[in-house]
Amino acid sequence: MGKHQKHAKLGLRNNNNFAPNEIAIVGTKCNEVSKLVQQVSEKLTNYKLAYFDASHSKDERKQNVEEFVFNANGNITINSIGNLNKFNQRIQFSQYDFVFINGNHYQATKQILVLDNEKEASVLKRLEQLNNIQFVIKLTEDAKYFDFLLEKNPQIKNLKCYKVSEIDKISKHIENLIQEKIAAIQGLVLAGGKSTRMGTDKGTLYFYGKNQRDVAIELLEKNHLKTYLSVRKEQDITIENKIVDTFIGLGPFGAICSAFQSNPNVAWLVLATDLPFVDDKVIQKLLKYRNPSKAATTIKGKGKQFPEPLITLWEPKSYPLLLNYLAQGYSCPRKVLINSEVEIIEVEDDLIRNINTPEEFKKAKKEINE
Repeated sequence: MGKHQKHAKLGLRNNNNFAPNEIAIVGTKCNEVSKLVQQVSEKLTNYKLAYFDASHSKDERKQNVEEFVFNANGNITINSIGNLNKFNQRIQFSQYDFVFINGNHYQATKQILVLDNEKEASVLKRLEQLNNIQFVIKLTEDAKYFDFLLEKNPQIKNLKCYKVSEIDKISKHIENLIQEKIAAIQGLVLAGGKSTRMGTDKGTLYFYGKNQRDVAIELLEKNHLKTYLSVRKEQDITIENKIVDTFIGLGPFGAICSAFQSNPNVAWLVLATDLPFVDDKVIQKLLKYRNPSKAATTIKGKGKQFPEPLITLWEPKSYPLLLNYLAQGYSCPRKVLINSEVEIIEVEDDLIRNINTPEEFKKAKKEINE
């Protein structure tokens, strides 16, 4: 008999220790670490960055109240109570492209080693933590590789080595580490709607001489996206690549969450089957202007007030946000887009018309045939 499994086997998000993508700076004084982070972050303004450190205050008073101070120019200072817990931190850092960690206090899955002749003992103490060094920085011209480093890792001298003044080069290297983690994109064609107003499954309507489900799948596949059909359990659709709703009764919101549950490490380009005027140009525009630093890249009609959640590229970082809204009792994907940091691409209103009723279908079909 197989081993009894108590919990459902879910796809795990590819996290590092504390964040989706992190690096510890090890080998020098704390003020040098924070100075380096400051200088690099000034060069990488297109990304969402965070710095994770320990308090250096000796007389930290015991707090009974958590303070959240909001500032008019958009800054917030948080003084919170609680112990470090990697699961909480991963949620906290889920929206960041890259998290710098002060390696004097915490371990990360990747490291930058700073060679500082005064810190030999400190590096020796952390030798086991240096298991994935990305590159080396020399704090001074005469900074040397300690013997124990060479003994543990003879290849260390082959790693890229920068002077501490080469901030542009260091920033470029870190940008490459951010780029490496950008998620691949898969397609999701929504075919699980009840189509109550249409009176017949909208995915089976023929606008282009074949059912619209296939048209939408081909549109995404033509742009080299592995594409899945999103369906409800009771729909009898035989297709190899399909994702059956696991978030039941939540409409498109549930379909998007179900896709992320099946694979939380890809971005999902979501396309509804009731948008027959969406063409190759719209999809290519969405892919071209994708901004993976935002929660999503979405399409909005030029004359419309709000974006279209059902032709949107949802990044992996949007999954915790969607679940957050669900926890508050909201299942409207548009609400998530309106209240999150998203990239908005404008197109002509005509291209993103929803077809919901038999009258609209007749009219649209006539227009397409003409």
